[in-house]
Amino acid sequence: MKVSADLCIVPMGVGPSVSPYVREIKAVIEASGLTATMHPNGTNIEGELSDICALAERCEARLAELGVQRVFFTLIFSSRRDKEQTMAEKLAAVS
Repeated sequence: MKVSADLCIVPMGVGPSVSPYVREIKAVIEASGLTATMHPNGTNIEGELSDICALAERCEARLAELGVQRVFFTLIFSSRRDKEQTMAEKLAAVS
């Protein structure tokens, strides 16, 4: 099932700046081949539901490799069964 998702991953206990960890997560997302757009509070991603869930797991695994012991995730999904619609098309519909 195709979905659009908003993924926010916050490594905890690593100090006030999480930028080095976000760069690592960004690299994992870019390597996934999924359509993704970062924003100040997370990343919008579109693709198959199972692929996005697997990507979230890979992001968490990468943080674990970096020694992060605790991670806070939010993952919000939106699906539409009556037609396929990209994130760009959704934005254009309200412009």
